[in-house]
Amino acid sequence: MSTLSLYDKVMATRDALRERIGDRSPVMALILGSGLGAIADAAEDAAVVSYDDLEHIPRSTVPGHAGQFVCGKIAGVECIIMSGRTHFYEGHDLSELTVGVRAMIALGARGVLVTNAAGGIHTEYRPGDLMCITDHMNLQWVNPLRGPNDDRLGQRFVDMSLAYDRELRRILAKEAAAKKLTLHMGVYAAISGPSYETPAEIKAMRTLGADAVGMSTVHEVIAARHQGARVIGVSLISNLAAGIEDAALSHEEVTLTANRTASRTIELLTAFIPKAAKELAKKPRNPAR
Repeated sequence: MSTLSLYDKVMATRDALRERIGDRSPVMALILGSGLGAIADAAEDAAVVSYDDLEHIPRSTVPGHAGQFVCGKIAGVECIIMSGRTHFYEGHDLSELTVGVRAMIALGARGVLVTNAAGGIHTEYRPGDLMCITDHMNLQWVNPLRGPNDDRLGQRFVDMSLAYDRELRRILAKEAAAKKLTLHMGVYAAISGPSYETPAEIKAMRTLGADAVGMSTVHEVIAARHQGARVIGVSLISNLAAGIEDAALSHEEVTLTANRTASRTIELLTAFIPKAAKELAKKPRNPAR
């Protein structure tokens, strides 16, 4: 087991990525969820780095997660992409799962776009819909900042009252409206998994105010805010959550829905990214005071 600090692992990963991607300066970092890897295919002049070549990036074991960094241009904007993520339920310490997003920010990314596939809790959501995350509930009951804090990464107490950047959300909503795409605004609940939720748990989450549920994202957002990056999150509603329909849940359904809607999702994000880059240039950091 490595004795390096989290900071040292982040810097080592940053340096290893720099060696492989050259002097590129990514403006935006993307993290792609289940079945959403097609977005990485839209990157032009791409350099690809496998997680296998990076000592401190845990390997994903879940189908639909490519397990590689892709650095290239999307709509003319230099981006760095984690195509696939590793999840808490795969057995890793939660802070270890933030090394990738932290390294992308250390490379210079000013904003982080986090995507996921999620189960729809809101009764008006349908498979294939997109939801812009306005807030989240950490129902994993563990925080990636637990333990000693390293001030080189961020300060001890992180304000999460505006974890999901209001202006970036406004830009995304405007682009969705221009393309006549339905974009819900809602709250994402994160559970640890890997079992899906029970109908009783979904009922409780709805009562608490959750609109969608998944098994990722929250720890990445907390880490990104810890480092002062501006964050926006998008959920693909890949299925309806347990108890809403009389049907069994499966990962295959998640992947099929993501594949079916990939072109529409790529179209929206490709339109969004250059507008977001202009906004990030105005205010590159939003310190987590």
